[in-house]
Amino acid sequence: MATKKPVNPTLPTLIPRMPDGGDSVVLERRAQKIEPPQMYQVAMLNDDYTPMEFVVAVIQEFFSKDREAATQIMLKIHLDGKGICGVYSRDVAATKVDQVLDAAKQAGHPLQCVSEPIE
Repeated sequence: MATKKPVNPTLPTLIPRMPDGGDSVVLERRAQKIEPPQMYQVAMLNDDYTPMEFVVAVIQEFFSKDREAATQIMLKIHLDGKGICGVYSRDVAATKVDQVLDAAKQAGHPLQCVSEPIE
């Protein structure tokens, strides 16, 4: 039974060799252009049944607004039919919408909340 002497693998010819004969390779760093994530605005919609105080409380609790800012947003919702409560990444905006809808459902109010991409 004859066996051949093992052959050491050679590096591909595309890899440049270092001047000292080593097999190390240094690659140039290229700057990657990464775009920021798409942002979404969370908006509450007006209805004629949800109490204004409940809307203010929800805005304070889930959007970390003080009473004055929450009242201003509530008035915008009441007068214009829709008010922006905050701007977040997609996952955070979806979570905020779910929290508001769950709180409204538990309290028995038809309050609606949506997230919309910002263009």
